[in-house]
Amino acid sequence: MERLAEVLTAIEFGGNPLKQPFKQALKEKDEVVLLTTTLDVTKSQLEVALGRGDYDAVYFDGQHQPISDHKIVEFCAITEELRIEAQMRLPHTRHTYLVGRFCDFGLSSIMVPEVLTEETVHEALEYFYYGTMGRRSWGGIQRAGMAWAFDNRPSRLEYAEWWNNYAVLAIQIESVEAVANARRLADRPGIDYVAFGPNDLSFSLERHSNFPLTTTEECFRNVAEQLDPIGIKRCLAIAIPPEDRDKWREHGISVFWEAARY
Repeated sequence: MERLAEVLTAIEFGGNPLKQPFKQALKEKDEVVLLTTTLDVTKSQLEVALGRGDYDAVYFDGQHQPISDHKIVEFCAITEELRIEAQMRLPHTRHTYLVGRFCDFGLSSIMVPEVLTEETVHEALEYFYYGTMGRRSWGGIQRAGMAWAFDNRPSRLEYAEWWNNYAVLAIQIESVEAVANARRLADRPGIDYVAFGPNDLSFSLERHSNFPLTTTEECFRNVAEQLDPIGIKRCLAIAIPPEDRDKWREHGISVFWEAARY
């Protein structure tokens, strides 16, 4: 662990100092910001966008836009070179068993959409983490950190320990069922934060007219009451300019998306 701490705080890669790891930022910073971009962004475009602010990770959507394995590998090669962590939203809730495979392409963070059940959370944890925390399969030469986090090629156990202390797993709450059970879903080792999908949550509220909470804002506050005591941050999974964030801070949001400007 001492070696891990040294790497995470002191290493340089390509002349760029390593930022505070995303997982550490979620624990220690008051607010965290992800830059949202597209999978086909170029290195020069991403450099311009990252230069416009202080970002803790970059995000692209694998649920509502076309993706390919090769494009994910290319995207992650760019983010590794620029020393910024990469998150993808899974194509579908039922793809949680594939989280390890996607991470083998270079991602260090996954968001699981439309989480409803504890079984989904358990499966995501099982296939995201290694060893005692999960059952992710060993392999993948493009994995995050392989090019910079170790003096020599790491052993299986060395890399597993590093990954389990570095990678970020998020679940997305987009239904009244998930709101009602937010603590039960999120209160377990390995879940780093929770994200709200306000549009699908609105659909769910409209379908459940007898649910005691009637607006997305009421849902945000209710989940804050459940998760604040255990220190799990919440994200609003839509891009919000810095000048418009105060309203959402009042509802307990502290992880923000910001749209890339090239």
